[in-house]
Amino acid sequence: MKPRQTRGAVTAQDVAALAGVSRAVVSRAFSDSGSISPDTKTRVLAAAAELGYQVNFLAQGLNRQRSQLIGVVVARIGDPFRSALLEALLGAISQRGYQALVTELSDASGLETTLRRFMQYRVSGVVVTSGQPPEAIVKECVQHQIPVVGINRPPVCAAVDTVCSDNAQGAALAAAQLCDAGCQRFGWLNYQHSTWAGQQRGAAFLAALGARGVSVATHVTRLLAPQEGYEGGLAAALSLETLPDGIFCANAQLACGFLDGMRRLGKTAPRDFHLIGFDNTPQTAYEAYQLTTLDQDVATLAARALAALAARAQQPGSPARVDRVPVTLLHRRTSPRVT
Repeated sequence: MKPRQTRGAVTAQDVAALAGVSRAVVSRAFSDSGSISPDTKTRVLAAAAELGYQVNFLAQGLNRQRSQLIGVVVARIGDPFRSALLEALLGAISQRGYQALVTELSDASGLETTLRRFMQYRVSGVVVTSGQPPEAIVKECVQHQIPVVGINRPPVCAAVDTVCSDNAQGAALAAAQLCDAGCQRFGWLNYQHSTWAGQQRGAAFLAALGARGVSVATHVTRLLAPQEGYEGGLAAALSLETLPDGIFCANAQLACGFLDGMRRLGKTAPRDFHLIGFDNTPQTAYEAYQLTTLDQDVATLAARALAALAARAQQPGSPARVDRVPVTLLHRRTSPRVT
């Protein structure tokens, strides 16, 4: 083969001319579809390497109504758990030979525009980790054969699968730990404008306590943080009038803030109270916190979300599924293992 001089971006037609094959043969060499002899494939790949050719997956997607892109919708990426989940998603997407098209939303109003943009790029699927997709837009994705999956989102659409941590299991583990530790009066700490997952954890915690004979009406205090995250937990602690024996928090950031707030008041766990969070973020393992917490398996959440997209692509008309991923209670200093 004699090198061919090209100008601008190298195209598949350039590779075909250098290798002495048709454009269709070049496509088959890179897509691993259709029949092509090993010698011909070797010749095509050598020509591509010589020219510096890179497959334009987006162009392929436009031709096939599919691209090698997975759309990912996130919000508050600075949150440690959401950051860890996004990292796991990016890894899972890459392992499957796709690229992530990530959009961070500051509020739900941008979700519709984002999903429409994903459709313009002919993404192979959409993962929504925040915000609730408008049903009309989801139907539009389905009409374009674009599967959508939500992570830790409410299952409200018949065409969208959901992958979430087992919030009820986690709440039951927290209730059992606090009861076995001898706690008599309980607290449930959450942000007043909680996510769906936080609401699920709270309802399950109260139900688990009730199943253990605890009077929810008289022995459980609902604590509402005035804002999200660490600052919300800190404010909730500083405004608390009566300290419960055992407190379960909707997430780790609230729990860390609450713990520091109690320290300002001269109280600490587990001497004065037991404290359990949700999300095994790096901060919870710091010596300053050593927080007992529920661990969400972000690697499994990501893997199952991608599996749900693949299954939905194969069976677009199948009933929506909810896949609950088990959680694990990690015993640390704020509520040590009961022996």
